[in-house]
Amino acid sequence: MLTLHVAEASPEAAVLVDGATIAALGPYEELAAADPQARVRRWPGILTPGLLNPYGPEILEGTYHPDPREADTLGTAPIGGERARALFRAEPARLGASARRGVQRLFAHGTVAIAGELRSRTVVDAVRRAGLAVGQRPDRLPGPVSLSPTPLVLLPPLTVGGPARFAIFDVPDRAELVRRGAGTCVATVVGGRLVYRGR
Repeated sequence: MLTLHVAEASPEAAVLVDGATIAALGPYEELAAADPQARVRRWPGILTPGLLNPYGPEILEGTYHPDPREADTLGTAPIGGERARALFRAEPARLGASARRGVQRLFAHGTVAIAGELRSRTVVDAVRRAGLAVGQRPDRLPGPVSLSPTPLVLLPPLTVGGPARFAIFDVPDRAELVRRGAGTCVATVVGGRLVYRGR
């Protein structure tokens, strides 16, 4: 099924998705006229190629992302450092479940690719099943480990025939995205699937 994604602040950068692939790019009105049967998804803000988070191992292997059912004992914020390592040592099965929750946190920040060498098979499996791309770390890493690192690392422009992998941020332009960060994400698409939708 064809799906046409358009963001209010960037109608000239609409994306027509066919399965896991980008079928067409261009102004919304042109794409809608060429494929009137396409399902339309309208979003606030801007549509971008999505973000690369260079801290894949630190976020997915070195951080514990608590299950909501653990909120009473562990809280809801990610846990790093020795406390995370102690949790993984005490119960190794926690790593895979934590990584899956970590991937969802990345999606909620418009991340469609990560970088860094993953060493855990369960984490690699979680990344692969989720459809996150894996790239090379930039020569210079941004500031501290974060779901919204500064500066943000935007992926190269989308291409027709390329993977349907992008994000939408509720900001008027890229300058505001840089200023406010990846927490402004309202939707993330990976492999043509809507993997995150803000409430």
